[in-house]
Amino acid sequence: MRLKILHRTEYRYDAPVSYALQRLRLVPRSGATQTVVEWSLTANGAHDEVHFIDGFGNDTRLISIDGAPHAILIEARGVVETTDNSGVVGKHEGLAPLWLFQGATPLCTAGKGIASLARSIKGDDAVEQLHQLMHAVRDRIDYRIGTTHSETTAEEALAHGEGVCQDHAHVFLTAARLLGYPARYVSGYLRMDDRDEQTASHAWAEAHVEGLGWVAFDCANGISADQRYVRVATGRDYRDAMPVMGIRLGQAQEELAVQITVEQ
Repeated sequence: MRLKILHRTEYRYDAPVSYALQRLRLVPRSGATQTVVEWSLTANGAHDEVHFIDGFGNDTRLISIDGAPHAILIEARGVVETTDNSGVVGKHEGLAPLWLFQGATPLCTAGKGIASLARSIKGDDAVEQLHQLMHAVRDRIDYRIGTTHSETTAEEALAHGEGVCQDHAHVFLTAARLLGYPARYVSGYLRMDDRDEQTASHAWAEAHVEGLGWVAFDCANGISADQRYVRVATGRDYRDAMPVMGIRLGQAQEELAVQITVEQ
């Protein structure tokens, strides 16, 4: 499937910003499930500082802002050709060792709820266990926007019983690691069947299975990732893979507007 993607992020300020630094992870890379046909990333109103591939294999850009601009427009757009590998992404690559994806993080630390969830998963086959876990997470957390936030932990989301794709991914990661699987967070895009306009980018999880490598599980939709998915960044949790993050100095008030379209 050939997907055309536009991701526009605009920041507006009511006064000049004394200084801001932002990290962008908005450039997908070609791999087993996708080929980047064309892609561009621009940041109007900001200065390019450095461009590198981080330890997780993510294309990463740093941009800075200071002085007069009252608006910053970050725009990522391009075309990606995708294939359906039944969720199998393949062998582990990059500088980060597999064991790094087995440890807890501040957002993915198991409490009694996730420990109980992990104990409920039965079966000897790894893929069967992980599919059970995916459906169990979906059953326990209803998809509902506005009930959680970017700092909600996996244990909090499970106890609340509501959340978004980020929360589904965090609970899956935490439980999968308890079961002995390296697991990582994935941020990217999903082509919806009924619309081009998206309210936000998408997130799902991948677990590493002996003999298969990384396998993708989207708990929010109850499926393994197929040709409708475009992977952009990975990490131990949301903080490692979030599309835009940064710091800002000064008293200026900020307004944020995001536009995302994913069309075939």
